[in-house]
Amino acid sequence: MNQFTSTDIENYYDQTEIHYRMFWKLDEVAGLHYGIWDASTHSTSDAILNTNRYLLNLGNVSKEHKVLDAGCGIGGSSIYLAKNIGCKVHGITLSKKQSEKAALLAKKNNVSHLVEFSYANYLQTGFDVNNFDIVWAIESFGSAPDKSLFFKEMNRILKPGGKILFADTFKPKTFDISQNKTMQTMLNGWAISDILSIEELKLLAGNFNFEVTQIKDVTSKIRKSVKKIYYASILGFFGTKIYNFFKEASYFSRIHYTTGFAQRKAYKNGDWGYYLVVCEKRN
Repeated sequence: MNQFTSTDIENYYDQTEIHYRMFWKLDEVAGLHYGIWDASTHSTSDAILNTNRYLLNLGNVSKEHKVLDAGCGIGGSSIYLAKNIGCKVHGITLSKKQSEKAALLAKKNNVSHLVEFSYANYLQTGFDVNNFDIVWAIESFGSAPDKSLFFKEMNRILKPGGKILFADTFKPKTFDISQNKTMQTMLNGWAISDILSIEELKLLAGNFNFEVTQIKDVTSKIRKSVKKIYYASILGFFGTKIYNFFKEASYFSRIHYTTGFAQRKAYKNGDWGYYLVVCEKRN
């Protein structure tokens, strides 16, 4: 099973950003995550923003909260929270390019007084103890090579009673992905070594003074997003072949389309689901 470094993760996002711009409305909503579809959703952009709305409502994020956006990408969620809730947010990312673009987007959206971005690792943030009320983690937790280090750091920087809000892929049941080639292709193409099952998440959270207090299974609500990524990967397959005919693509750019095929197959097999989870730090 592949183990990815911080540099690998940075390279993944930097190398594949063009794909998100072409196929995932990145310039509109600045979100690199699955979108949640419901009766109010009419477009991919709506669905991506919907994920933010679902998570903030589940976590009861308020104006008074100080939020760490752990793995902020180009700042979409941070800006959304600042504009819609009015809370202060600090977004961190392993990509220098992303942190710079996020700062520009915050200025464009007139929320620079509420939002700050920096190049940092959420496993060792450097923030003071008991500094945040909320840790916001949309599809970033899976990238942690050692997920216990994530909980250790969040326990340090969150105030007592603080919450981690996850929107991410988890395994419905525990199994070894080294025995599942489709899941390996899906995750490794995103620079992810492994993801936890829901039961593994509960156990790990408990080991670091957290309690899982809410779980919302929205697997069925991302079905359209799964299909859209699959169809984008078909185009990506041909685009990659043509590009490589003239010039060799970077590693993650070259294999990115394979994740789209694999995520749909593994989704249909029930090997992964999409969950919104609240973990509260015990007093």
